[in-house]
Amino acid sequence: QAQLVESGGGLVQAGGSLRLSCAASGRTLSSYAMGWFRQTPGKEREFVAAIRWSDGSTYYADSVKGRFTISRDNAKNSVYLQMDTLKPEDTAVYYCAAAMRHTGAAMDSIYRFLKAYDYWGQGTQVTVSS
Repeated sequence: QAQLVESGGGLVQAGGSLRLSCAASGRTLSSYAMGWFRQTPGKEREFVAAIRWSDGSTYYADSVKGRFTISRDNAKNSVYLQMDTLKPEDTAVYYCAAAMRHTGAAMDSIYRFLKAYDYWGQGTQVTVSS
């Protein structure tokens, strides 16, 4: 069984910070990389950031680069998304996802695409007020 559980969402004012967590269990423990995506009503789910378990290599969407930081704690089987200088346009449901295939691909290649991921969490709401 594979499970990803997100937490840490909430309501914050513009300019504030939030830290999202994603706990992996079951089959997702053998994943190659983890990603964060976000989605607003009526829009497609979009890539935010990704990280490789083995060496911590990361990749970010241009819209969050310099404001968000993805990290992992291998001992806790968890991935985090530190979100600073939040903007109202960051409001969305945030999902973590696990990529199971050990492709060896660079993080800036396929890991910005939904199809690279095999398992998804249930999502956590982030709302940034202006």
